[in-house]
Amino acid sequence: MGIWDAGSGGPFDAVRFSTSWIVPPVVLFALRALISLFIFTSIFTILGIDDKVDQEHYFSYFTSLTFWGLGFYFLFAAIHTASYWLTGKPFLARWPRALQIAHSMYYTTITTFPFVVTIIFWALLFSSFPNVFSVFSNVSQHVLNTVFCLFEIFVPRTLPTPWIHLVTLVLILLLYLGLAFVTWGTEHFYVYDFLDDRLHSRGVIAGYIFGILALTIVIFVVVHFVLLGRVKLTENKWGKTGKLATKGRTAGAGDAELAEPMAEKA
Repeated sequence: MGIWDAGSGGPFDAVRFSTSWIVPPVVLFALRALISLFIFTSIFTILGIDDKVDQEHYFSYFTSLTFWGLGFYFLFAAIHTASYWLTGKPFLARWPRALQIAHSMYYTTITTFPFVVTIIFWALLFSSFPNVFSVFSNVSQHVLNTVFCLFEIFVPRTLPTPWIHLVTLVLILLLYLGLAFVTWGTEHFYVYDFLDDRLHSRGVIAGYIFGILALTIVIFVVVHFVLLGRVKLTENKWGKTGKLATKGRTAGAGDAELAEPMAEKA
């Protein structure tokens, strides 16, 4: 087990990302595909109908980037699950190691950042619902995003997120902070009011930035241990080592290695 897997309880396992301990692969595929379809339908509906959306700066918002990220994750996850169901080996298992590491990091981001988006929105940014459509828009991006995140935490057989992924999360936040200030420098537009030095002192802005960083770290740690608890409870205590049946074949003794539970020492 290398540095990229440290703290996860085991080496990278593509089958874990593609299967569930509670539903068969075909159901997991259908659920992931439906979630991805809902997210992209919501995105294009919001862009096409909501006249309050700032389309010029749409991709400058962390909410937008995170929601697109969720949509694409569920799309790829559905494809990997479908390939496992059809062939017994997910596409993810055939990818180069670098792409497998990237997918694992991707999983970490979509099980962390939606919580950050939701908490920041409702705690700092929300004021009211100006119309009925804004209810749909905000609930989709700031409530259901967290529901979809919880789905990926509790339903698949994924191991705890590796500790090294904290570095990835911090780097992404720093890159986004850079994007926010580049947007101000080039277009004189602050994405979020709490970054506006015309409204707040630099000390207050720094406090917001470090507060969001701390929130992200706390959420990552909580999710890590929730994943650890889910694996230990479902696999080590309940013996639910995975619904591994593929098309035309039920799971049998030959699947024992694929369904090996996480070691207790993890």
